[in-house]
Amino acid sequence: MVMLAAGCAKRYPVEGVVLRSSPERNEVTISHRDIAGYMPAMVMPFKVRDPTLLQGVNPGDRIEFRLVVSRSESYVDQLSIVSAARSDAGLLRSPASATLAAIGTVFPDFALLDQNGKLLTLSALRGQVVVVNFVYTRCPLPDYCPLLMGNFAALKERFAPQLGRDVTLLTITFDPKYDTQEILAHYGARYGAGAPGWYLLTGTTEQIQRVTEAFGIEYWPDEGLITHSLQTAVIDREGRLYATLEGKGYSIQQLIDVVQAALGP
Repeated sequence: MVMLAAGCAKRYPVEGVVLRSSPERNEVTISHRDIAGYMPAMVMPFKVRDPTLLQGVNPGDRIEFRLVVSRSESYVDQLSIVSAARSDAGLLRSPASATLAAIGTVFPDFALLDQNGKLLTLSALRGQVVVVNFVYTRCPLPDYCPLLMGNFAALKERFAPQLGRDVTLLTITFDPKYDTQEILAHYGARYGAGAPGWYLLTGTTEQIQRVTEAFGIEYWPDEGLITHSLQTAVIDREGRLYATLEGKGYSIQQLIDVVQAALGP
């Protein structure tokens, strides 16, 4: 711990993922990375002197902020969102015209087939925290779809006693024409999916488009490869969109912290 001289405040640049944003209380709860010379990575509520810093800040946002620490207080005085912003400029339109559901709203129901050929609806999972990501099995890049599958494998391990009861993981394919139930089952087995609580889902092209639209996902098929945005979404027990984590810059622990926050005490 850094010792502070009288009347001297220290300022630390920090990276983190938002778990709760409470401008009415001038407070934001963050799962942050190590703060060099001050504290290790952990979950902390931080005071914000200027609540306007929290305008547009939602659970799941990756942020950079500055923490000011004096002998008598600590607070955030600078904050910016670094999660990848969606932009249509210069891009071909996705088959999904991405229109992300708003944080805090009930997520539209959908029905897809799991890797065992059974129909699964989102509404049937009401009462659980549902974590959703999107992949395609032919993805060749280790830091894209395999990374997301590894993240879910870590969630499966961390929440093993609650999996299928309080927490369910849904992995949805972008590539329903290729990713049959059999292929999804084989692919998921590499990561330990297939047990109750982690489902790999497919459907018709139209069904996949509707789901990706609601989640704000964009993708562009290109000769067997699929260029796509990266997003992991968390839906709370009441079926409301709790958080979205864009890109791949968050840590596994930060993803775990967001799911734990959605579960509540």
